[in-house]
Amino acid sequence: MKKLMIMGAGIYQVPLILAAKEMGIHTIAVSIPGNYPGFAYADEILHINTVDSQAVLKAARERQIDGICTAGTDVAVVTIGKVNDALGLSGISYEAARIATDKVLMKQCYEENGIRTARYRKVYFNEDVNEKIKGLEYPLIFKIVDSSGSRGIMRIDSPSQIPQAILNAQAFTRKDYYIVEEFIVGREFGAQAFVMDGKVQFILPHGDYIFHGSTGVPAGHFAPYELSEEAEEDCRTTCEKAIHAMKLDNCAVNADFIMRDGKTYVLELGGRSGATCLAELVSIYYGYDYYKKIIQVALGEKPDFPTDKAVPNASRLLMSDRDGVISCIANRNPRNDSSIYEVKFDYTVGDSVKKFHVGPNRIGHVITKGRTLAEATAALDRALGRIEIEVS
Repeated sequence: MKKLMIMGAGIYQVPLILAAKEMGIHTIAVSIPGNYPGFAYADEILHINTVDSQAVLKAARERQIDGICTAGTDVAVVTIGKVNDALGLSGISYEAARIATDKVLMKQCYEENGIRTARYRKVYFNEDVNEKIKGLEYPLIFKIVDSSGSRGIMRIDSPSQIPQAILNAQAFTRKDYYIVEEFIVGREFGAQAFVMDGKVQFILPHGDYIFHGSTGVPAGHFAPYELSEEAEEDCRTTCEKAIHAMKLDNCAVNADFIMRDGKTYVLELGGRSGATCLAELVSIYYGYDYYKKIIQVALGEKPDFPTDKAVPNASRLLMSDRDGVISCIANRNPRNDSSIYEVKFDYTVGDSVKKFHVGPNRIGHVITKGRTLAEATAALDRALGRIEIEVS
């Protein structure tokens, strides 16, 4: 039986664990101790911090694993790269993982390879930020360089907001620096992609439902995403160029873009599948289990990635507008509604939840599909209207 090490045991790793078990693979969930749902499904649990690459590598060697992967988070990607390099496994390399998880290295890579991106500055916390960002035009985005999920990111429109943005960045980063970049005005959207043996297997642009807090946070997605023929070609060309420049290979890719005047600007690319139902978006759209494809490549296999199907679908996160305890949570949708792909609750009555600020604050999701995108989004609106959640 093959052994697969899955980095993390949170809500976004659960489908990965379940897919591996369906494939007859021995699953090893690696995570710090906690009330993580993936622990209940894995064959084996290792209480190791996923950023402790040496401890993870030692455990991987001892267990003679056949592959290592994750979904929906950047936290463990560098460790995955180190293990892959050390054990000769299929998957993202350490060099590519470093670039994909450090926004400064990523930005430098884009500039060196002529890839459109926002102008930026690297700033240390002990530096005079006002002096460092001279020449950049407001509005600006303050970003930490070592986290995903919109943590530590804040848009500012005037210098008076800078102190708050710095405090926000300090609260979430392990680094002594951050980046400030110009906010590009345009249409924000994303794409899921996969690269295997140096060849990009697919690029699937998708639209984003944005929750507007201190910055825009994805709260759902939909596909297909309408682009002109020229804009779509520019998106694909830009995405492929960024993938190869970052040396991403044998891994899923999660891309964030801004479209301005028909041209794609790269915000960032991650060397893993997206969160917020994005792996499910790919699975529904193309008609195969995307999690299983990710696993197969991590194990050194060479699966096909057919793109002859195109099933429109849409998803939204379920969230609370306050901190509190769930007093009621119910799905009133009919069980035989074929347009509903999945309604999932992460919590139940009596559980504490947080006011939504970033993706991990979610309390569930709804995913729908249809013959057209209009049908899928209409089904999503109906389904959301039949879900009752009370937080007190």
